[in-house]
Amino acid sequence: MIAASIYPDGSSKKKILISSLLFMGLGHILYLKQYVKGILYAIIEILFLLFTPTVYKKIVGLITLGDPHPELPIKQRDHSMFMMIDGILILAVVFIFMLLYYLSVQNALSDYKDYCATGIKAKNKNIFAELGNKSFPIVGLMPMILLVLFFVVVPLIFSACVAFTNYSAPKNIPPNNTVDWVGLDNFRALFGGDATWSGALGRVATWTLVWAFFATLTCYAGGMIMAVVLQESKIKIKPFFRSVFILPYAVPTVVSMLVWQNLLNGSFGTVNRTLIALGILDKSTVIPWLSDVTLARFVVILINLWAGFPYFMLLTMGTMTSISNEQYEAASMDGCTKTQAFRYITLPQVLYQTMPLIIMSFTYNINNFGAIFFLTGGNPIVPDSTITSARGTDIMVTWIYKLTITLLKYNYASVLAVCIFVVLAPFAIYNFRRTKSYKEGEL
Repeated sequence: MIAASIYPDGSSKKKILISSLLFMGLGHILYLKQYVKGILYAIIEILFLLFTPTVYKKIVGLITLGDPHPELPIKQRDHSMFMMIDGILILAVVFIFMLLYYLSVQNALSDYKDYCATGIKAKNKNIFAELGNKSFPIVGLMPMILLVLFFVVVPLIFSACVAFTNYSAPKNIPPNNTVDWVGLDNFRALFGGDATWSGALGRVATWTLVWAFFATLTCYAGGMIMAVVLQESKIKIKPFFRSVFILPYAVPTVVSMLVWQNLLNGSFGTVNRTLIALGILDKSTVIPWLSDVTLARFVVILINLWAGFPYFMLLTMGTMTSISNEQYEAASMDGCTKTQAFRYITLPQVLYQTMPLIIMSFTYNINNFGAIFFLTGGNPIVPDSTITSARGTDIMVTWIYKLTITLLKYNYASVLAVCIFVVLAPFAIYNFRRTKSYKEGEL
């Protein structure tokens, strides 16, 4: 039925390459006589060609984001966000098709290479054996790749695309109105184009980094100190203290933060009332725990220390149990004090084991929504809060929440999310790759 032939001397490679590029699976059918595999590849391309009009329509919708039709009922108007999502999904499908096309060409060339080496063409019945052997890694990883693509990559791309639109209240909220591509206008507004917004961004970004650094440092240092104290002390009820110290970490963050919010309330909070009752404060004087910017920032770091150090305490204690007692005995015989033993034996080995977790904790604290929002709500108010909704203790993630929920400035919120990702992802990857625990366990 098919007269095409190839020779096992490598001279037919160009024929297979061209035929495989012309149509998916054509090289398998014409030259390799792998009819089942070639037909399966061909069916994939035929299905894609059948849906080409839909693909074209969705991509055009992604480019235009719809046209305004004020004469139509609201439900019948173009919804720009749905058109954007559909367009991105279609691009993901096109990407998968191109990937499969590339794999089909590579598979044809690989089978021809095997034919040149052995002089034997693969039989159709070997397709399932191939799936279980040579192609198993691709087949096994394909479900995970699809899940990551559609449930991680596509939402990330959609969120990033919003940063390049004017999706915000009151003029560009679909379906009542359409959304337009505006390029880098949002970035220009936040990075110097508008003094109010750029000032708020600088203030919030600086505080976010300060907060993340001290929140990580204090929790780690506090956890390590308590772990060393419990490890070195000769108290017989050490398990009791371990249980007590774990309680703040065991209680849900939202409950702990709301309780502390009431305790530190400047007007009727228990802390101020207790200080007044003890005579430390007079009735006309109260401490603005959460209403002064500087004091509120100090308080959130302190309360986060109370809530977060048990995690690092348990982590450090677990790491310390892996340190051999022979090292401490040898150090003691050499006249080493407990402080020196901690500095030269305990600390380096604990840091070696926990450095990746410290980096992860830093990145987590940059996005630690609950510790800020449920304790202070971002308060106190600062001069630009009325326009930007960014308050004194707001970090980037809580500001993003307020921009989307309160002001409906989805475009600005997306810009902030893109900035966090662009700064945080390379930082975390770079620092993690530089840790000694990453470099094949070398000290």
